[in-house]
Amino acid sequence: MATVVLGIAAAGVLLPFTSGARVRAEGMHRTLGAKLASDLMEEIIAAPFDQIVAGYDGYAELQGQVKDASGTVFTDSNYANFSRNVSCVDVYVPQESGMGEPKFVRVTVRVYYRGRQMAVINRLIGQ
Repeated sequence: MATVVLGIAAAGVLLPFTSGARVRAEGMHRTLGAKLASDLMEEIIAAPFDQIVAGYDGYAELQGQVKDASGTVFTDSNYANFSRNVSCVDVYVPQESGMGEPKFVRVTVRVYYRGRQMAVINRLIGQ
Protein backbone atom coordinates (compact mmCIF):
# COMPACT_ATOMS: atom_id res chain seq x y z
CA MET A 1 0.00 0.00 0.00
CA ALA A 2 2.82 2.39 0.86
CA THR A 3 4.47 1.70 -2.51
CA VAL A 4 1.29 2.66 -4.38
CA VAL A 5 0.91 5.90 -2.43
CA LEU A 6 4.60 6.72 -2.96
CA GLY A 7 4.25 6.00 -6.70
CA ILE A 8 1.26 8.33 -7.03
CA ALA A 9 3.04 11.07 -5.09
CA ALA A 10 6.18 10.68 -7.20
CA ALA A 11 4.15 10.92 -10.42
CA GLY A 12 2.55 14.14 -9.19
CA VAL A 13 5.93 15.63 -8.36
CA LEU A 14 7.63 14.57 -11.63
CA LEU A 15 4.84 15.64 -14.01
CA PRO A 16 5.80 19.35 -14.05
CA PHE A 17 9.39 18.42 -14.92
CA THR A 18 8.39 16.49 -18.04
CA SER A 19 6.15 19.36 -19.12
CA GLY A 20 9.00 21.80 -18.54
CA ALA A 21 11.35 19.72 -20.69
CA ARG A 22 8.82 19.78 -23.53
CA VAL A 23 8.47 23.57 -23.31
CA ARG A 24 12.26 23.96 -23.25
CA ALA A 25 12.63 21.78 -26.37
CA GLU A 26 9.92 23.81 -28.14
CA GLY A 27 11.77 27.02 -27.32
CA MET A 28 15.02 25.59 -28.65
CA HIS A 29 13.30 24.55 -31.91
CA ARG A 30 11.79 28.02 -32.33
CA THR A 31 15.15 29.68 -31.68
CA LEU A 32 16.94 27.47 -34.19
CA GLY A 33 14.09 28.02 -36.67
CA ALA A 34 14.41 31.80 -36.34
CA LYS A 35 18.15 31.58 -36.92
CA LEU A 36 17.69 29.39 -40.01
CA ALA A 37 15.08 31.81 -41.39
CA SER A 38 17.29 34.82 -40.71
CA ASP A 39 20.35 33.20 -42.30
CA LEU A 40 18.46 32.38 -45.50
CA MET A 41 16.91 35.87 -45.63
CA GLU A 42 20.37 37.44 -45.34
CA GLU A 43 21.54 35.27 -48.24
CA ILE A 44 18.58 36.42 -50.35
CA ILE A 45 19.15 40.10 -49.49
CA ALA A 46 22.78 39.77 -50.62
CA ALA A 47 21.70 38.46 -54.05
CA PRO A 48 21.35 40.91 -56.97
CA PHE A 49 17.81 42.34 -57.03
CA ASP A 50 17.02 41.11 -60.55
CA GLN A 51 17.89 37.51 -59.56
CA ILE A 52 15.86 37.23 -56.36
CA VAL A 53 12.56 36.06 -57.85
CA ALA A 54 14.18 33.77 -60.43
CA GLY A 55 16.61 32.26 -57.94
CA TYR A 56 14.54 31.95 -54.77
CA ASP A 57 10.81 31.86 -55.55
CA GLY A 58 9.74 28.30 -54.79
CA TYR A 59 13.09 27.44 -53.23
CA ALA A 60 12.72 24.58 -50.74
CA GLU A 61 14.95 22.47 -48.54
CA LEU A 62 13.31 19.24 -47.45
CA GLN A 63 13.38 17.93 -43.91
CA GLY A 64 16.94 17.01 -43.02
CA GLN A 65 18.37 18.78 -46.09
CA VAL A 66 18.81 22.29 -44.68
CA LYS A 67 22.02 23.89 -45.93
CA ASP A 68 24.43 26.34 -44.37
CA ALA A 69 25.71 29.49 -46.10
CA SER A 70 28.31 27.53 -48.07
CA GLY A 71 25.65 25.19 -49.49
CA THR A 72 26.61 22.18 -47.37
CA VAL A 73 23.83 20.21 -45.69
CA PHE A 74 23.97 20.49 -41.90
CA THR A 75 25.14 17.20 -40.38
CA ASP A 76 24.39 18.21 -36.79
CA SER A 77 21.45 16.19 -35.45
CA ASN A 78 19.86 19.41 -34.12
CA TYR A 79 18.99 20.34 -37.74
CA ALA A 80 17.79 16.88 -38.85
CA ASN A 81 14.05 17.62 -38.62
CA PHE A 82 14.05 21.14 -40.01
CA SER A 83 12.92 22.21 -43.47
CA ARG A 84 12.45 25.63 -45.03
CA ASN A 85 10.99 27.28 -48.10
CA VAL A 86 10.84 30.66 -49.78
CA SER A 87 8.20 32.54 -51.74
CA CYS A 88 8.80 35.78 -53.62
CA VAL A 89 6.21 38.18 -55.02
CA ASP A 90 6.81 41.27 -57.12
CA VAL A 91 5.27 44.35 -55.50
CA TYR A 92 3.99 47.27 -57.56
CA VAL A 93 3.30 50.50 -55.74
CA PRO A 94 0.53 52.87 -56.88
CA GLN A 95 3.05 55.58 -57.69
CA GLU A 96 4.56 53.45 -60.48
CA SER A 97 3.16 54.10 -63.91
CA GLY A 98 2.08 51.04 -65.86
CA MET A 99 3.30 47.54 -65.17
CA GLY A 100 7.01 48.05 -65.88
CA GLU A 101 9.77 46.44 -63.89
CA PRO A 102 8.86 46.13 -60.21
CA LYS A 103 10.97 48.07 -57.77
CA PHE A 104 10.16 45.83 -54.79
CA VAL A 105 9.94 42.13 -53.98
CA ARG A 106 8.23 40.69 -50.91
CA VAL A 107 10.18 37.67 -49.72
CA THR A 108 8.78 35.19 -47.21
CA VAL A 109 10.98 32.55 -45.57
CA ARG A 110 9.26 29.80 -43.60
CA VAL A 111 10.99 27.25 -41.37
CA TYR A 112 9.35 24.03 -40.18
CA TYR A 113 10.27 21.44 -37.57
CA ARG A 114 8.71 18.05 -38.27
CA GLY A 115 6.12 19.78 -40.43
CA ARG A 116 5.16 22.37 -37.79
CA GLN A 117 5.90 25.99 -38.64
CA MET A 118 8.51 27.39 -36.28
CA ALA A 119 9.45 30.73 -37.85
CA VAL A 120 8.35 33.11 -40.60
CA ILE A 121 10.19 36.18 -41.84
CA ASN A 122 8.69 38.63 -44.35
CA ARG A 123 10.85 41.28 -45.92
CA LEU A 124 10.24 43.91 -48.57
CA ILE A 125 13.38 44.25 -50.67
CA GLY A 126 13.84 47.21 -53.00
CA GLN A 127 16.21 47.97 -55.84
